[in-house]
Order: sequence, then structure tokens, then C-alpha cells
Amino acid sequence: MHTNLSHNNGANEQLLTGRALVTGGTSGMGLAFAKALASKGVDLVLVARDVERLERTAQELTERFGIGVQTLVADLANAQGVANVKERLIADADPVNILINNAGSGLYSKLASTDYSDILRGAQVMGLAPMELGGAAAAVMRERGSGLILTTVSVSALVPMGAYSAIKALVKTWSDSLSVELQGSGVQVVTFMPGWVHTEFHQRTGVSNKSLPNWVWMEADAVVAEALDAAVAGKTTATPSKRFKVISFLAKHAPQAAVRKAVKKLNKGRR
Repeated sequence: MHTNLSHNNGANEQLLTGRALVTGGTSGMGLAFAKALASKGVDLVLVARDVERLERTAQELTERFGIGVQTLVADLANAQGVANVKERLIADADPVNILINNAGSGLYSKLASTDYSDILRGAQVMGLAPMELGGAAAAVMRERGSGLILTTVSVSALVPMGAYSAIKALVKTWSDSLSVELQGSGVQVVTFMPGWVHTEFHQRTGVSNKSLPNWVWMEADAVVAEALDAAVAGKTTATPSKRFKVISFLAKHAPQAAVRKAVKKLNKGRR
């Protein structure tokens, strides 16, 4: 399924217009999405926890691209934070017609070494919150007959690598299911399946060039550009670059003994 980008209804050049809400929009792939959309003239609603960084990012994007940028301070690990974002997402004033579900939470340690509170936080930020926000966006966008919901998952969803993979597998199934439900509605749903990307997120979790070979890494701007191109082309699954397509194919079709052996080797760098 992931050796090629899955098709939907064909190219839609008007998809990347209007206003986009980006969670985790001040760093990593979230910031890359914000810049890419801003370069196309799309206004933004940036969601993150760091007030100063939000304001600084908003000012930089406004000055560089001449777009409108709103900021929303919210922690998606708690119910009130999700509720505040959802309220903005479904508002009639200055409507949001693009949702980039991108907020992340690092979970790199082995299951037996991971504090359960960290797993709960990760499940909320990367699992339950995207589903709640995506469901709310789907309802209003379906009524309007247009919109884009793009959720950052990971090729990790296809392999048994701890709590992070488990949560991403949950979100992948949800995003794929939402795509099926909204087919023909005018709302485009994209399951974004990047591999390892140079971002602060991986630095915080302890994943680096030292723990993984150089060839697996890509830059955020490059993978985001491919994701948005896939959305415009009407694809429902975006797996950027040939290297990640190969990894996805092997994860799904190689003998499980081989997959488990490869994962065990990767796990050597984890605590």
C-alpha cells in the first residue's frame, strides 16, 4: 500500500488556499508546514505551548510572507487545551479549511523503561487529540464541501518499536478510516508517513545520526513539500522519498522474523 502514493479524486490546485491550523507549528515539521503554506499565501493559525516562540514565529512568518498569522497557546496533553483548539477549528469567523495534525511527544525509551505517565501523555498528544480535532474538522468541512485534513503519522507505525509505534499505528488506522468515510465529500484526508527527519523532536528523544545510518535521514522542508504535493494531487497516503517507500514496503511484506531482527538492532540505542 505504501510503495506508491494512494490516489483519490485527482489534482486540486485550490486545496492549499484560505487558512490553515497547524499544531506543533513553531518547530520541526510543523514549522516546515507553516512556512510551506505561508509561501503559497495561506493564512495561519499556529498552535503550540511556548508563548514567546509562538509570537516570534508569527512575526517572522508575517514579515517574510505577508500573510495573516493567529496564535493559540495550547497544550494538547490536557482536555482544556484540546477544547480551545477545537473551538477555533470549528469557528465560523475566519474559517479554517486546512488542518495539519502535527503535534508530537517524544517516546524513545523501551516499554519496560518508560514511565506510564509519559505513555499517557504521548497517547493524548499524538493519538487522542489528533482524532478529536480531525473529527471536529471533518464535520464542519463536510458541511462546506471542501477542506484538507493532513495527519503526520510515521513509518514507525508499521513496525513494533514501543509506545511511539503503537500510538502512530492507532492514528494511521484512524486517518485511513476517515479518508474512506469522507470520500466524495470534497474533503481531502491525507495520512502522512515520513521516516526519520532532522528536527528538534528527534534531538529531544535521543534519536540522532549516531543511532541511525545517515541514509535514512531527510530534511523537514523536503518531506513537507512532498506531503503537500501529494495532497494537491489527490493522494490519500503520502510516503515521501523512495527510501521511505522501500522501508514501508519491507515493513509490510518482509518476513516478520527479519523485521523483528532489524527492530531489535535499532533498539540497541534505546534505554
